[in-house]
Amino acid sequence: GIKWMSSLEAKFEDAKDKKPTAEKLERLRREKVNRFRHQHRISIQGTDLPDPIATFEQLQEEYKVHPKILENIQAAGFHVPTAIQMQAIPVMLHGRELLASAPTGSGKTLAFCIPLLTHLKQPRNKGFRALIISPTRELASQTHRELVKLAEGTGFRIHMIHKAAEAAKKFGPKSSKKF
Repeated sequence: GIKWMSSLEAKFEDAKDKKPTAEKLERLRREKVNRFRHQHRISIQGTDLPDPIATFEQLQEEYKVHPKILENIQAAGFHVPTAIQMQAIPVMLHGRELLASAPTGSGKTLAFCIPLLTHLKQPRNKGFRALIISPTRELASQTHRELVKLAEGTGFRIHMIHKAAEAAKKFGPKSSKKF
């Protein structure tokens, strides 16, 4: 229908619309985030999910990721996060559980290694503090290589164990009970 109003009422309506409400700002932000996800083909389910990142620099600004880790990311030739990294890293940095699927070579390893090192904060002499279980030696070797490159200069010690007997020699016979 047609809405009739005086010019005074029209000015009042215009002034009312120009002041954005918190709800309107939140809706606009959500729309922007959804456009970003759609543009990068990021499909996500869940509630109260963190926004994706567009650059690795945001990790330092928003999540206080160690500067050396970011330096190692740049040195490895990664300048812009991939779609899986854009969304998975913030989800994991918020301490949320994640089930992700992405093609081979899409950056999944880096997507979980960055939050892992960030949650550990700094090296400590307390034995094994994180464990990554891989289904194949090839994937374990790839993950080990990526973690070593990512953690370079931070003091973290990264180990790959693929045989219990070798682990006992390397870490001592009581290591299975200690850790």
